[in-house]
Amino acid sequence: MTEKRILKSSDANSRKQEAEWKEKAIKELEEWYARQDEKLEKTKASNRAAEEAFVNDAEEVFPGTEWERVAQLCDFNPKSSKQAKDVSRMRSVLISLKQAPLVR
Repeated sequence: MTEKRILKSSDANSRKQEAEWKEKAIKELEEWYARQDEKLEKTKASNRAAEEAFVNDAEEVFPGTEWERVAQLCDFNPKSSKQAKDVSRMRSVLISLKQAPLVR
């Protein structure tokens, strides 16, 4: 008889604990979604601002400023680049073309 009571009480405790865990998980999931939505909105806003700046710069085309525009779009600092690919050859080609442009 006492074993049944012990089993019933442990079963009730486990159900209660499971319900608490589920509530906690739901709350944490909602908080995570809220943080993700906030990050997404910030990213969208910064992308829109960058696109607007890029379009404005693209409209202001003057002869002889091509390499300055290319240099603005490229990251020539190899240590700040977090890319997995090695772009040092491309960087050196762009720098050499900027210093000594091709003659047509």
